[in-house]
Amino acid sequence: HLKDDQSTHDTSKLNLILFTLTYGALVTQLCKDYENDEEVNKQLDKMGYNIGVRLIEDFLARSSVGRCQDFRETADVIAKVAFKMYLGITPSVTNWSPAGDEFSLILESNPLVDFVELPDNHSTLVYSNLLCGVLRGALEMVQMAVDVKFAQDSLRGDNVTEIRMKFIKRIEENLPAGDE
Repeated sequence: HLKDDQSTHDTSKLNLILFTLTYGALVTQLCKDYENDEEVNKQLDKMGYNIGVRLIEDFLARSSVGRCQDFRETADVIAKVAFKMYLGITPSVTNWSPAGDEFSLILESNPLVDFVELPDNHSTLVYSNLLCGVLRGALEMVQMAVDVKFAQDSLRGDNVTEIRMKFIKRIEENLPAGDE
């Protein structure tokens, strides 16, 4: 039985390495296809958003997490369940705003950057910007509009990687006429 757990762990690790390398190839191609880092950052966010919109269904099915009561609970679920499930890491939730509508996710390690070194000519590239889009897209599907951006990035010389999330508003469900 222990062997099964080890084999599952090895497979997950292998999948993560494969994803990391594939993601690196994607970012490299985007850097070739677009004029500047700003455009690449926008594309990564857009791709992430499209992934998040679809990933939320998988997440809800696999995690059996119910509807979060507030933004604090949402932050905990993102850090302790979602990041753990998909990237094998558990960021810490910190730096709450006094109003409780903004917080930071601190990533001690970011598997997306495991084999990466940014070239000097890409100093404004937000390499892991896909994550911001994923979070925004997934939360939008559960009626939550958020602003998500990197505040610090260890890839760019910061001590930690920090994703800043700000609650914008709850999105009212627009049901088609007759479905009320």
